[in-house]
Amino acid sequence: MAGSRPLVHVSIHDDPVQRLIALAKDARIGEPSRIQTQIGPIATRPQFQKVVAMIEAAMAEGAICVLGGHALTGEQNGQRQFVAPTICTGVHSRMSIAQNEVVGPVLSVIPFTDKADAIQIGNDIDFGLAAAGWTRDLRLAIHCVDRFNAGTVWVNDYCTIGFATPFGGFKASRLGRDGGVDAYKEDLRARP
Repeated sequence: MAGSRPLVHVSIHDDPVQRLIALAKDARIGEPSRIQTQIGPIATRPQFQKVVAMIEAAMAEGAICVLGGHALTGEQNGQRQFVAPTICTGVHSRMSIAQNEVVGPVLSVIPFTDKADAIQIGNDIDFGLAAAGWTRDLRLAIHCVDRFNAGTVWVNDYCTIGFATPFGGFKASRLGRDGGVDAYKEDLRARP
């Protein structure tokens, strides 16, 4: 459930991007077995190559890497498959980086103009595992939650789950349901 497509309203776009850069540029990169590590290596060589290729394709399509955008090399990284924390701006929802699951330390920031635009962008993808929104307007949150095609939608939070809560995705992220009453339905069928 690693969010990779933050949608940011055009009126405040630059401030959240600068905050993301400040957080990501100081991320501790290293061996995943060390407690201080925040970003480890990409698990496999093919996935590492895919992440690097996706970043390169995004830049070729017009995205701007405001942080990172490259593999990490040097003695401290050896032959490991590290990718620098990457933040791309200038991304629109039809770019390949916004249409595919990156599975690497990459954020593609997409601007939106209003709630209809945000919902359209949020749903304009073949995946639908999770989504989240931050707002002070509870009515707006309730309006949007029901319209996002995602298995889980959080409001003012991200990645908080519990065993009693159903979990699973929609579209290409369809995994069925785990947890909660919905999990039992996966193994039961109605009598004819």
